[in-house]
Order: sequence, then structure tokens, then C-alpha cells
Amino acid sequence: MKEATNSHLREIVLSLPESPGVYQYLNDKNEIIYVGKAVNLKRRVSSYFNKFQESVKVRVLVKQIVDIRYIVVPTEQDALLLENSLIKKHQPRYNILLKDDKTYPWICVKNELFPRVFKTRNVVKDGSYYFGPYTYIPAMKTVLELVHNLYQIRTCKLNLTPEGIKQGRFKVCLQYHIKKCKGCCENLQNEEEYNQNIEEIKYILKGEIDKIENYLKEEMIKAANELRFEEAQMMKEKLESIGNYRSKSTIVNPMLTNIDTFAIEIDGDEAFVNFLKVTNGTISQAYTFEYKIRADEEKEEILASAIIEMRERFKSHSREIIVPFEIGFQIENATINVPQRGDKKKLLDLSIQNVKQYKFDRLKQMEKFNPEQRATKLLKAVQDILKLKELPIHIECFDNSNIQGSDAVAACVVYKMAKPSKKEYRKYIIKTVEGPDDYASMHEVVERRYKRLLNEGESLPDLIIADGGVGQMEIIRQVIEDELHLNIPIAGLAKNEKHRTQELLFGFPPLVVGLDPTDQTFRFFASIQDEVHRFAIQFHRDKRSKGQIKSELDIPGIGTKTKEQLIKKFKSVKRIKELSLEEIANEIGPAKAKIVQDHFAGKGENKG
Repeated sequence: MKEATNSHLREIVLSLPESPGVYQYLNDKNEIIYVGKAVNLKRRVSSYFNKFQESVKVRVLVKQIVDIRYIVVPTEQDALLLENSLIKKHQPRYNILLKDDKTYPWICVKNELFPRVFKTRNVVKDGSYYFGPYTYIPAMKTVLELVHNLYQIRTCKLNLTPEGIKQGRFKVCLQYHIKKCKGCCENLQNEEEYNQNIEEIKYILKGEIDKIENYLKEEMIKAANELRFEEAQMMKEKLESIGNYRSKSTIVNPMLTNIDTFAIEIDGDEAFVNFLKVTNGTISQAYTFEYKIRADEEKEEILASAIIEMRERFKSHSREIIVPFEIGFQIENATINVPQRGDKKKLLDLSIQNVKQYKFDRLKQMEKFNPEQRATKLLKAVQDILKLKELPIHIECFDNSNIQGSDAVAACVVYKMAKPSKKEYRKYIIKTVEGPDDYASMHEVVERRYKRLLNEGESLPDLIIADGGVGQMEIIRQVIEDELHLNIPIAGLAKNEKHRTQELLFGFPPLVVGLDPTDQTFRFFASIQDEVHRFAIQFHRDKRSKGQIKSELDIPGIGTKTKEQLIKKFKSVKRIKELSLEEIANEIGPAKAKIVQDHFAGKGENKG
């Protein structure tokens, strides 16, 4: 059965055309489980079957494919549009999923007589116009305030039918008396004038401010020439209000107009795509979409799909699209640019900044409201990178510390579910090694640690990390595998000359695991290394400090509390030696003071 399926799929793949199109994968229940677009159908579909897939998700998807359908289209734009349409229709299991955005408000121009303009979170398909969604609420409030100040439209929910108005069913309210409404409910403003105001409002909500400004200037001049000075003054005040609104908007180069800008950030199986629409030098719309990635698609494919989704949603027909990298697809009636400098590059940088901030905020929220899910996601990334059999829930990391061989110590920090488990941290005084020998010290500590865990029946770690390179890893491997016959993965963290985490090593022989320093997993490993180093250094300092106190103030008749009292007060043994009997007595009493002074006086005589 499996061979027949493979043969069937092979025949389809071999017969695929080398042209733009959309392909659909079906499972044994004849369900569409994945929809994809391609500039070259043959090359794209073949890539699923002709090479080993690193991604577990993709391997699972390929195993379920029993049939392939495809649709050839004239252009790459058509492939993007058709893919978008089919995904919405069939909701395939393995396609990226656009997360629900109902939590963000829209501005609604209601489809009714004497339309209202108001904020809403519910988009109803009743012929009303919706503008947004707005992720930045102050911007929405600013534009609503401008609209209501300029046009004095109604805010009441009355059903203002022509019959009701003629019969006098309605009475003007407080909004009319404070000049926030012109009283359309009593026919004090006719429908034609009101609707003209609504059309102007739509231009403002679209970001086409220039059209409104030009219209108001013409009307102002016309009113002034006809000696209608009150109306001219009203037009002037409206122009000033629009000017104030412009000053509150994000302004870019006034020469930039009708441009859509996109930026993308990916974190594991989450993708964040920012959209900035520039109209007449002003950012008229800004929004970040969030996607759930289900089949490890390339970022170019995700961004291409997002561009189609957003332009359709926002009814954008901008002739220029700015992106951070080539997406591999062309958009009909639009040019795609990857700017390297100038004002367009600044605009792209602004979009990138916004998507990075959105991603940071979302991850912080996830960590706050669901820390276990966040930790599991991070550990899953570690598991995938190192190709571990088990999720590394329990991680331990070792570090040595000594100064020219003196007071040699070591430390072990323990992480559970990606968080420090400080009650399980352990300090070790090196007992069997003389002189500065980091490898021998590491051997002693690792052996002591895991022999004890085995003897006490405690759980062993899922991953051991050495604060060091190849040599330290090999020492740990000798203890774990050769001596204790355990099977625990071992990694190493090497530092550069500035003592910062430089690379992650794994496997035997150890190989460098390629990680971007800005990657979340790299930062996680770096934080573990910083923590074990801090813990080891602190223990070493404490040991040296106690040793110094013990050797200098180890005086018969002077207890531990008295020694600590003297050091706390006078800071150093050298200072205590220089004090008079009276000064010491003021702190610890005359009897103890005489013992201390006689002790140091005796030492001085012996030296002489």
C-alpha cells in the first residue's frame, strides 16, 4: 500500500509543470492538510520529497500525504491570492494560522441614515465601513476626537427614519446645545449635508488628509470671496484642527506616499508581521499580525502570504511595497523594494522596531500569564537544536574557580524547567588536587556529584553543561560514560577574550552549534554560564575572606562573633593592629581588647 502511494506521488511530482501555481496535499481521508504556493510548482513540490527534512513537523506532514492536487495560474500574484483564498476556505491543518484579532478596536462608520462614527470591537457585515484595527489606542482616540470636533455628527443611537423626523418624534439633546451635533433628529441639518461630512470623514480615516485640506482651503476662499466670513472662519478652524492632528501623527518624508511597509520576526512556531501604510508622508495605518506556524515554512513564504492578507484586509492598492528581504514573489501592479539607505530604509527600520517591540511584549505576556508554556517552548527549542531524545527539563552546569591554585573551589548550578533551582545549587572545595589544574578539579567535582546522586537515588540531569570548551567536555564525558556508565548529553560553553559566551559545543567530537547571539536559546545558555560563573566566584571570594579572618584573628579566648564584630567595625586586620587598647576596648570590652593587643604584640616581638 505504501509503495503504491509513493509511486503515485512520484508520478504526480514528475509530471508537475515548471510554472506558478498552488498545490494541495491530501491525506488518506481525502482531507486537504496543506495548501502552498509556488513560483515553480515542480521545483517547490519536489523539495518535500527529494531531500531529508530537518523539521519534525514537515516529516510528519510528508508521511500523511497520499495525493497531490495542483492548480496552474498565470502569475505569482495569482498564486498568492489563490493560496490565501483556499486556506481561508479549507483551514488546512498544517498551514500557518492567523490568530484572532478581535481584541483590537476598529472605527466604524455605521450603515444607517445619518451614520454614526464610533469605536467598536465587533465587526458586523452589514454594509458599514470599518477602519483599523488599531493596536495603538491613543491614535484611535485622537482621530475620533478630530472627527467629532470637525463635523458635529450625532452620537445617539436613535433610528432616525424620515417619517419619524417629519412627525417630530425626536428632540435635540445636550449634544446639540453644546454644539457637538447640528440637530439632524429635528431636521436642523439635512441628509445631503450630513452625508457630505461623512464622505470627508472617510478620507480622514483612510489617511488621505491632503484631499480634505485642499477641499477646506477652496471652500474657505470661496466663502471669503462671497463675504460669508463666519463660514470662512469655521473652515479656517477646521484646517487648524487638521494641522494639530497631523502634528500628533507619525510623520515621515512628505515625498513618500502610497507605500506599504512590512517587517517580520519569528520565534519558534510564532510569526509576527508588522504593517505600516504611508499616505502623503504620514503613517495612516499600523498593525502587527500574529501567526501560528504549523509546518516550518520559510520566512519568505510567510511574509508573502502576510502581505496578501494585510493588503486585502486593509483594502490597500499601494504601488510600492517595502520589505526587509526578497520574498521570491511578485505582486501585480506593485514594485517590491528592499531599501539599503535613505528615507525608505528609515521607514523599514521603524517597521522592524515595531515588530520587535510587539514580539517582546507578547513573549513577556506569555511568560507572565503562562510561564510553564513559555519554559516548555524554550526547552523544546534546546531539544531541537541539540537533537536530544528527551526534553531537557533538568540541566546542570559546572565551573571551577581559583587564583594561582589557591583556595580552589567549584560550583554546580541546577535549572529546572528553564529556571534556576537555587536550593539545589552545590559548592565544592577541591580536596584531591594540588595546584591550578582545572581538568583534575572538574574530574573530582563531577565524580563526587553524580556518585552521590546515584547512591542517594536522586534524579539525574537531562543535560550537563561545562563552563568551558572541548577539554572540560572530555573530562565530564570520561566520568559520566567511562567511569559511571551513564548516558547523559554533554554540552560546552566557550567564551571569547572578553569573557563573554561565544559558542555552544555539542557532541563527541564536539562541534560548534550555529546560534545567532540574539537568538533566545543562545541567550538562555549564556545566562546559565553567567549564573554558574557568578556562583563559583562568590563562593571563592567567601572562602578566601573567611580564610583570611581565621588566620589573622585565630586568637585563643576570642570567639567567632567577636572576630566578626571587629572586622565589621574596623574593616581589616591591619587596621585592628594599629588601634590602641582603648579603641579596641570601646568595641569589645577591656578584657578581650587586652587579649587581642597582647596577641599582636607577641607576634611583632617574634618577628623582630
